[in-house]
Amino acid sequence: MPANPRPVPTPPSAPAGARMPRPLPRIVAVLALLHAYIGWRLLPALALGVPGWSVGVILLTLSTLLMPLSLFAGMLTHRRTLADRLSGIGALAMGLFSSLLVLTLLRDLALAVLPGWFGVAVSAAAVPLLALLVTLIGLVNARRIARVLDIDVAIDGLAPALDGFTIVQLSDIHVGATIKSAYVAAIVGRVNTLDADLVAITGDVVDGGVPQLRAHTAPLAGLRSRHGSFLVTGNHEYYSGADAWVAEFTRIGLRVLMNEHVVIEHDGAALVLAGVTDFSAGHHDPAHRSDPQRALVGAPAGLTRVLLAHQPRSAEAAEAAGFDLQLSGHTHGGQFWPWNLFVRLQQPYTAGLHRLRRLWVYTSRGTGYWGPPKRFGAPAEITRIRLRPA
Repeated sequence: MPANPRPVPTPPSAPAGARMPRPLPRIVAVLALLHAYIGWRLLPALALGVPGWSVGVILLTLSTLLMPLSLFAGMLTHRRTLADRLSGIGALAMGLFSSLLVLTLLRDLALAVLPGWFGVAVSAAAVPLLALLVTLIGLVNARRIARVLDIDVAIDGLAPALDGFTIVQLSDIHVGATIKSAYVAAIVGRVNTLDADLVAITGDVVDGGVPQLRAHTAPLAGLRSRHGSFLVTGNHEYYSGADAWVAEFTRIGLRVLMNEHVVIEHDGAALVLAGVTDFSAGHHDPAHRSDPQRALVGAPAGLTRVLLAHQPRSAEAAEAAGFDLQLSGHTHGGQFWPWNLFVRLQQPYTAGLHRLRRLWVYTSRGTGYWGPPKRFGAPAEITRIRLRPA
């Protein structure tokens, strides 16, 4: 899916009967048109008769109405549990619809380019079946705890004592309607088996306010590593009240780096670990404008420099500032096909390790998910990064 598009903000505990936000009628109208297109292209080809048409129309209408729940469920009820369940159902419908729409478009393209190569009825039946299969596989992938992915990064001038220095990176957990404390605790449990030198959390931890989600982020206090846990803000922290979350993360023992650095002393050597606010933070609060140069003010010369920056597009400024390695997230690796193909329209890197002149940039596919509980072709990861001498 697209790289973390900004959700329409919804009051986390709006009372039942609260006034719907202005974008809702337009969103429903657009969804209705897209669902009508799917019905127009598939239902006639299936020759289902009146009963089949009726079922198809009902399902498409239900999908149209369910999808906005992923964004606006909090406006319908003051009951947090019910709002989260409605939001989860809407997000699941969104994931199914996404695959259904893409496959319908691909079917139409195939029929236009290669007429006669595809059976009209067979291809029309294949579209919803494949969409359902992809969505179910994606749901299983999303709900399982992220795999551990090992990455070695060769750093020029790395001190011998830092050979093998291990950073475990978490990113884009998105605690919210469908990711709760049990999911977070399982991530923490897996990290604590990895014997990390430090833990780096590169933003988008939450989707909601501190009062609603404090109990569900609490397990992060249990992260264990030799030098502690460090965190930078992502764009979703700014949608959810960044100042309040910075205070809460600090309260539970995470060190939040806001355009600043720390010097990590390790076995007689040292490295600079810096963190910047989200690339877009200045749009929300000018005082939080992301600034890699400022993050290095007062840093000792001659040490390896690692930057935590939520979005990969901080890389140009990070390279100019003199960093050796940037750890980022934000993209989710696209989360599920075909959105991975479009991430490059916004970000320079979709996933994995890349080189920008002297700077290495590692982009995590994320440890949780946003929106649809669906991962297909972009598995979640807990990344174990080992520094090696070049």
